[in-house]
Amino acid sequence: MADFETEPGSPYAESPIGAIVSDGSAAPSLYDSTNMNHRAGWMLGSRDPILDNEPPYGDDTTETVQPASNGPVISKYRAYAAVGVLVFINMLNYMDRFTVAGVLVQIKKYYTINDTQAGFLQTSFICSYMILAPVFGYLGDRYSRSIIMCCGILFWSATTLGGSFIPNDPPEMFWLFVTMRGLVGVGEASYSTIAPTIIADLFAKETRTRMLMFFFFATPIGSGLGYIVATQVASQLPWQWALRVTPGLGLVCVVLIYFLVPDVPRGMCEMKKGHYLVNTSVKADLTYLIHNKSFVLSSLGFTCVAFVIGALAYWSPFFMQYAIKVQDSSSDSEADVGLVFGIITCLAGFIGVGIGAESAKRLKKISPSADPLVCAFGMIMSTPFLYFALYLASSYTVATWVLVFLAETLLCLNWTLVADILLYVVIPTRRSTAEAFQILFSHLLGDAGSPTLVGLISDRVTDGSVDTFESRYRGIQAGLLTTTFVAVIGGAFFLWCSFSVEQDRQKADAVVKGLIEINEEPVNDDDYIEPEEHEISVTPTAVII
Repeated sequence: MADFETEPGSPYAESPIGAIVSDGSAAPSLYDSTNMNHRAGWMLGSRDPILDNEPPYGDDTTETVQPASNGPVISKYRAYAAVGVLVFINMLNYMDRFTVAGVLVQIKKYYTINDTQAGFLQTSFICSYMILAPVFGYLGDRYSRSIIMCCGILFWSATTLGGSFIPNDPPEMFWLFVTMRGLVGVGEASYSTIAPTIIADLFAKETRTRMLMFFFFATPIGSGLGYIVATQVASQLPWQWALRVTPGLGLVCVVLIYFLVPDVPRGMCEMKKGHYLVNTSVKADLTYLIHNKSFVLSSLGFTCVAFVIGALAYWSPFFMQYAIKVQDSSSDSEADVGLVFGIITCLAGFIGVGIGAESAKRLKKISPSADPLVCAFGMIMSTPFLYFALYLASSYTVATWVLVFLAETLLCLNWTLVADILLYVVIPTRRSTAEAFQILFSHLLGDAGSPTLVGLISDRVTDGSVDTFESRYRGIQAGLLTTTFVAVIGGAFFLWCSFSVEQDRQKADAVVKGLIEINEEPVNDDDYIEPEEHEISVTPTAVII
């Protein structure tokens, strides 16, 4: 798994920031096999292994990528296998994340905690996840992504397993459990910031969107499986065993990454022949991202998505258990609620992700801003379904489940599209950093605080009242109502993004193809002058702000 980045002493290291090098005299050293064997020189003239049938993205008959020098050859079957591995890991990621929500009632009883403290379990995880994301984003843009993911998954598996052995005596041990759940986020940050960028480097255009769709199918399916597995295991064994399912599968994932996921060069399927982007400073990367309007607005929209989904995913099973108890206090619904909610989450996610990606694909024939428009539609239209689900839960269980399904389906329209927007408005050498900071701010202002906020509102509403199932139901209901307002705000951000997304996409595409420098407007491919056979264009990414 070779590292394709420049190092001190390579021909690229001497290229001044802001310059485009196309000097024929420098070409021999740039093509020298000693320097280029495992570096980006093999990208020159490379084509997407898969599968958009217009140049320079390859076609459906392409079986391999033949490098220009002695770099790796990646078959399309290995590229598909790599996506399969990443999908499996993403599913395991979300399965592990929502296992705690599936056994939250048992955890509350075991550690004798209130709703606010229960909310801290999710908040601690999200906090470490978002704080470490920029670190892994920086590493993912510069070093071996496969090795980073392997190390992160091993750490995440170890901390998940270790947390399952923490006792409840003395009561302060609960905070050690919170800490261990927080450390799980460290491992997950190493994966979530990197995996989409690998898919972006293996595929382009509509094929990339399809692969991202498969990747994000795993998000709701993994979340649903987390509820289902947790509740079913906890119904037969102590709840701690629910946390011991995913660590073993994590070890399997490490082996699969090592053998099946290639360390592809960044921007492999998008570069024009003779053009190569090199890394720049963190300051230059952040300046570029701050000035990327579509990235900022889509990230703010996704922050609202994270707030809503974080609160609903964590508290909805708990809320429905109390709603059913209000109707029949003798009902023993814990396992059934987890199973139903898990199935609904899987189905809604599968349908929502598919509809979102396909709708955007078809609407792009009418409007190039289809991606953020579909995201806005999903956020705004989910609001009435959320509102009525919260108010009907204590009277009409079946109707509530239907409303929850429709709301989740609409919320899931955006999963693939938000990722795709980031990948086509940000240049390849800054994508992991962009993923990292999108994770940081979407979780910082989104689901890092929303579970705790719902718990705080619930405790405030029920403070001083008689502790009954109805009072608990009313408390969580009041907290979850915040999601309806935030969903509308998120829709507004996506609508705003639709006004700039096409311009930012064209600019990023032109930069990758070597058509523009700093502050230049995109030009047509017809205006592009192909470098001579022995010329190379090296564009440090600091030139685009």
